Amino acid sequence: MSMHIGTGIHAADATAGDASVDRTSIYVYEAPLRVWHWVNALTLTVLAVTGYLIASPLPSVPGEASESFVMGTVRFIHFAAGYVLAVGWLGRIYWAFVGNHHARQLFTFPFWRRSYWRGVIWEANWYAFRRAEPKKYVGHNPLAQFVMFWVFMLGMVFMIATGFALYAEGEGTDSLLYALFGWVFAVFPNSQSVHTWHHLGMWALVIYSMTHIYAVVREDILSRQSMISTMISGERMFKDNRDD
Repeated sequence: MSMHIGTGIHAADATAGDASVDRTSIYVYEAPLRVWHWVNALTLTVLAVTGYLIASPLPSVPGEASESFVMGTVRFIHFAAGYVLAVGWLGRIYWAFVGNHHARQLFTFPFWRRSYWRGVIWEANWYAFRRAEPKKYVGHNPLAQFVMFWVFMLGMVFMIATGFALYAEGEGTDSLLYALFGWVFAVFPNSQSVHTWHHLGMWALVIYSMTHIYAVVREDILSRQSMISTMISGERMFKDNRDD
């Protein structure tokens, strides 16, 4: 069965090397980026669960208190996962410089490009089931890029900064962490506000993750282009809408 792509792909973010007209699959995401994606997903899950328990502790722990350290363990796991998240984020920033042009899309936002905003509106209508045919993109579509930049990218920076500020508070004002992140307490009126906004940021990322999973599964089914498998193999595969 032949699979014609042709003009089916909106290759605004493709380069000549992608050969998007001649191929049914395009190598998009390199191995380090894919590893970071799945490690980051696992780390965010651990942080969300442990962060929820820290904000809403277990009502009681059976047995002798000296024989258990449940909440202490939860906090340790949360802090350890926070370090993994931060180190991974630094690695992701590094790969944006040395990786292919798709690795930089998360950190760029074409604010002044009129065609980009037309793409955002088109994709919004597609997700609202007001378009019958999808446009196919080699990298992220304009609406996904908008959400990932404003919610995920900036959200990650916010959560790392506020999280390490709260951790530094326990380390003391003379610690290295406080020297790096103590400025956060000058932005917010008090420490409790940092706790509150850090907790709200967790829920924002949880909602983002749920929306992200829905959109990926939906696109895999309706837009006839690979999404989930792309983040495993690195290859974006396209299938003509006329094929079964």
